[in-house]
Amino acid sequence: MSMACANLPEMPDQIPAELPGRIRREVSARGITIASVTGTFNMSHQDVERRRMGLRRLRVLAEACPQMGTSAIHVCTGTRDPNSMWRYHPDNGSPESWRDMAACMREAVDIARQANVVLAFEPEMSNVVDSARKARRLLDEIGSPHLKVTIDPANLFHAGELPRMKEILDEAFALVGRDLVLAHAKDLDNDGEAGHKAAGQGVLDYDRYLARLSHL
Repeated sequence: MSMACANLPEMPDQIPAELPGRIRREVSARGITIASVTGTFNMSHQDVERRRMGLRRLRVLAEACPQMGTSAIHVCTGTRDPNSMWRYHPDNGSPESWRDMAACMREAVDIARQANVVLAFEPEMSNVVDSARKARRLLDEIGSPHLKVTIDPANLFHAGELPRMKEILDEAFALVGRDLVLAHAKDLDNDGEAGHKAAGQGVLDYDRYLARLSHL
Protein backbone atom coordinates (compact mmCIF):
# COMPACT_ATOMS: atom_id res chain seq x y z
CA MET A 1 0.00 0.00 0.00
CA SER A 2 1.19 3.48 -0.82
CA MET A 3 0.35 6.33 1.51
CA ALA A 4 -0.80 8.10 -1.64
CA CYS A 5 -3.94 5.97 -1.26
CA ALA A 6 -4.67 8.07 1.83
CA ASN A 7 -4.05 11.38 0.01
CA LEU A 8 -0.57 11.79 1.47
CA PRO A 9 2.84 11.83 -0.21
CA GLU A 10 4.18 8.32 -0.65
CA MET A 11 6.88 9.20 1.91
CA PRO A 12 5.19 11.76 4.16
CA ASP A 13 6.98 14.04 6.61
CA GLN A 14 4.18 13.39 9.07
CA ILE A 15 1.07 11.24 9.34
CA PRO A 16 -2.04 12.53 11.13
CA ALA A 17 -2.42 10.70 14.43
CA GLU A 18 -5.87 9.33 13.65
CA LEU A 19 -5.06 8.10 10.13
CA PRO A 20 -3.26 4.77 10.79
CA GLY A 21 -6.12 3.51 12.94
CA ARG A 22 -8.65 4.57 10.34
CA ILE A 23 -6.71 2.75 7.62
CA ARG A 24 -6.66 -0.40 9.72
CA ARG A 25 -10.41 -0.25 10.33
CA GLU A 26 -11.20 0.38 6.66
CA VAL A 27 -9.08 -2.46 5.29
CA SER A 28 -10.35 -4.83 7.97
CA ALA A 29 -13.95 -4.01 7.09
CA ARG A 30 -13.21 -5.03 3.50
CA GLY A 31 -11.31 -8.20 4.34
CA ILE A 32 -8.04 -6.75 3.02
CA THR A 33 -4.60 -7.47 4.42
CA ILE A 34 -1.85 -4.88 3.95
CA ALA A 35 1.10 -7.07 3.01
CA SER A 36 3.47 -4.09 3.10
CA VAL A 37 3.65 -0.33 2.88
CA THR A 38 5.73 1.40 0.22
CA GLY A 39 8.76 3.12 1.71
CA THR A 40 11.05 3.47 -1.28
CA PHE A 41 13.58 6.27 -1.42
CA ASN A 42 16.98 6.53 -3.09
CA MET A 43 19.40 4.96 -0.61
CA SER A 44 22.25 5.43 -3.09
CA HIS A 45 21.72 9.10 -3.91
CA GLN A 46 25.00 11.01 -4.07
CA ASP A 47 23.53 13.81 -1.94
CA VAL A 48 23.82 12.70 1.67
CA GLU A 49 21.03 15.09 2.71
CA ARG A 50 18.65 13.38 0.29
CA ARG A 51 19.44 10.07 1.97
CA ARG A 52 18.95 11.58 5.43
CA MET A 53 15.60 13.01 4.38
CA GLY A 54 14.54 9.56 3.22
CA LEU A 55 15.56 8.06 6.55
CA ARG A 56 13.56 10.67 8.48
CA ARG A 57 10.48 9.90 6.42
CA LEU A 58 11.05 6.16 6.77
CA ARG A 59 10.92 6.55 10.54
CA VAL A 60 7.55 8.31 10.28
CA LEU A 61 6.24 5.45 8.15
CA ALA A 62 7.73 2.69 10.31
CA GLU A 63 6.23 4.08 13.48
CA ALA A 64 2.78 4.11 11.88
CA CYS A 65 2.93 0.55 10.54
CA PRO A 66 1.86 -1.33 13.69
CA GLN A 67 -1.20 0.91 14.02
CA MET A 68 -2.08 0.18 10.37
CA GLY A 69 -1.81 -3.53 11.02
CA THR A 70 1.23 -4.29 8.89
CA SER A 71 4.79 -5.21 9.78
CA ALA A 72 6.62 -4.87 6.44
CA ILE A 73 7.90 -1.93 4.41
CA HIS A 74 8.92 -2.36 0.79
CA VAL A 75 12.16 -0.51 -0.01
CA CYS A 76 14.78 -0.33 -2.77
CA THR A 77 18.54 0.16 -2.73
CA GLY A 78 18.47 3.03 -5.19
CA THR A 79 20.80 4.25 -7.91
CA ARG A 80 23.39 6.97 -8.50
CA ASP A 81 21.04 8.61 -10.99
CA PRO A 82 20.18 11.95 -9.33
CA ASN A 83 16.72 12.27 -10.86
CA SER A 84 15.12 8.81 -10.74
CA MET A 85 15.69 5.97 -8.29
CA TRP A 86 14.53 3.54 -10.98
CA ARG A 87 17.08 4.54 -13.64
CA TYR A 88 20.40 2.77 -14.12
CA HIS A 89 23.61 4.76 -13.65
CA PRO A 90 27.09 3.58 -14.69
CA ASP A 91 28.45 4.31 -11.20
CA ASN A 92 26.05 1.87 -9.55
CA GLY A 93 28.74 -0.79 -9.49
CA SER A 94 31.38 1.38 -7.81
CA PRO A 95 32.64 0.70 -4.27
CA GLU A 96 31.52 4.20 -3.27
CA SER A 97 27.94 3.51 -4.33
CA TRP A 98 27.86 0.29 -2.34
CA ARG A 99 29.38 2.03 0.69
CA ASP A 100 26.78 4.81 0.71
CA MET A 101 23.88 2.45 0.09
CA ALA A 102 24.96 -0.04 2.76
CA ALA A 103 25.45 2.70 5.34
CA CYS A 104 22.00 4.09 4.60
CA MET A 105 20.46 0.62 4.70
CA ARG A 106 22.09 -0.05 8.06
CA GLU A 107 20.46 3.07 9.50
CA ALA A 108 17.14 2.14 7.88
CA VAL A 109 17.27 -1.33 9.44
CA ASP A 110 17.90 0.19 12.86
CA ILE A 111 14.76 2.30 12.39
CA ALA A 112 12.89 -0.89 11.46
CA ARG A 113 14.25 -2.64 14.56
CA GLN A 114 13.05 0.15 16.83
CA ALA A 115 9.57 0.04 15.27
CA ASN A 116 9.54 -3.79 15.20
CA VAL A 117 8.93 -3.96 11.45
CA VAL A 118 10.78 -5.59 8.56
CA LEU A 119 12.29 -3.88 5.52
CA ALA A 120 11.94 -5.90 2.32
CA PHE A 121 14.28 -4.68 -0.42
CA GLU A 122 13.91 -5.70 -4.03
CA PRO A 123 16.88 -6.59 -6.28
CA GLU A 124 16.38 -4.59 -9.48
CA MET A 125 18.64 -4.33 -12.49
CA SER A 126 18.61 -0.51 -12.42
CA ASN A 127 19.63 -0.34 -8.75
CA VAL A 128 22.88 -0.85 -6.86
CA VAL A 129 21.62 -4.26 -5.72
CA ASP A 130 20.78 -5.62 -9.16
CA SER A 131 21.03 -9.38 -8.63
CA ALA A 132 20.34 -12.13 -6.15
CA ARG A 133 24.08 -12.42 -5.50
CA LYS A 134 24.29 -8.79 -4.41
CA ALA A 135 21.13 -9.23 -2.37
CA ARG A 136 22.78 -12.09 -0.51
CA ARG A 137 25.88 -9.95 0.05
CA LEU A 138 23.79 -7.13 1.53
CA LEU A 139 21.83 -9.47 3.79
CA ASP A 140 25.07 -10.97 5.10
CA GLU A 141 26.70 -7.58 5.64
CA ILE A 142 23.75 -6.13 7.56
CA GLY A 143 23.00 -9.36 9.42
CA SER A 144 19.63 -8.36 10.87
CA PRO A 145 16.31 -10.20 11.13
CA HIS A 146 14.70 -6.86 10.25
CA LEU A 147 16.07 -6.95 6.70
CA LYS A 148 14.44 -9.29 4.20
CA VAL A 149 13.83 -9.53 0.44
CA THR A 150 11.05 -8.89 -2.04
CA ILE A 151 11.31 -11.11 -5.12
CA ASP A 152 10.22 -9.81 -8.50
CA PRO A 153 11.86 -11.93 -11.20
CA ALA A 154 10.74 -9.59 -13.99
CA ASN A 155 13.35 -7.16 -12.63
CA LEU A 156 16.26 -9.60 -12.46
CA PHE A 157 17.28 -10.03 -16.09
CA HIS A 158 20.04 -7.89 -17.54
CA ALA A 159 20.62 -7.52 -21.26
CA GLY A 160 21.31 -10.90 -22.83
CA GLU A 161 20.13 -12.93 -19.84
CA LEU A 162 16.64 -14.01 -20.89
CA PRO A 163 17.98 -17.27 -22.41
CA ARG A 164 19.32 -18.08 -18.91
CA MET A 165 15.90 -17.67 -17.26
CA LYS A 166 15.82 -21.08 -15.58
CA GLU A 167 19.33 -20.66 -14.19
CA ILE A 168 18.72 -17.12 -12.90
CA LEU A 169 15.40 -18.00 -11.27
CA ASP A 170 16.87 -21.06 -9.58
CA GLU A 171 19.91 -19.11 -8.39
CA ALA A 172 17.74 -16.35 -6.93
CA PHE A 173 15.73 -18.79 -4.84
CA ALA A 174 18.84 -20.69 -3.79
CA LEU A 175 20.55 -17.52 -2.59
CA VAL A 176 17.73 -15.54 -0.97
CA GLY A 177 14.77 -17.92 -0.77
CA ARG A 178 15.04 -18.29 2.98
CA ASP A 179 14.83 -14.50 3.36
CA LEU A 180 11.85 -13.81 1.08
CA VAL A 181 8.85 -12.17 2.72
CA LEU A 182 7.13 -10.58 -0.31
CA ALA A 183 6.63 -11.73 -3.90
CA HIS A 184 5.60 -9.51 -6.81
CA ALA A 185 3.94 -10.70 -10.00
CA LYS A 186 4.38 -8.88 -13.27
CA ASP A 187 5.92 -9.81 -16.61
CA LEU A 188 8.47 -8.71 -19.17
CA ASP A 189 8.95 -9.12 -22.89
CA ASN A 190 12.02 -6.99 -23.72
CA ASP A 191 15.59 -8.05 -23.15
CA GLY A 192 17.43 -5.68 -20.81
CA GLU A 193 14.36 -3.82 -19.53
CA ALA A 194 12.51 -4.13 -16.26
CA GLY A 195 9.13 -5.78 -16.57
CA HIS A 196 6.06 -3.62 -17.09
CA LYS A 197 3.48 -6.09 -18.37
CA ALA A 198 0.70 -7.86 -16.52
CA ALA A 199 1.49 -11.30 -15.15
CA GLY A 200 1.23 -13.94 -17.83
CA GLN A 201 1.40 -11.45 -20.70
CA GLY A 202 5.13 -11.80 -21.39
CA VAL A 203 7.91 -14.37 -21.38
CA LEU A 204 8.53 -14.97 -17.68
CA ASP A 205 8.43 -18.67 -16.78
CA TYR A 206 5.56 -18.43 -14.30
CA ASP A 207 5.30 -22.20 -13.87
CA ARG A 208 8.85 -22.26 -12.55
CA TYR A 209 8.47 -19.07 -10.49
CA LEU A 210 5.30 -20.27 -8.76
CA ALA A 211 6.74 -23.72 -8.22
CA ARG A 212 9.76 -22.23 -6.46
CA LEU A 213 7.52 -20.02 -4.32
CA SER A 214 5.34 -22.97 -3.35
CA HIS A 215 8.37 -24.85 -2.00
CA LEU A 216 9.54 -22.13 0.37
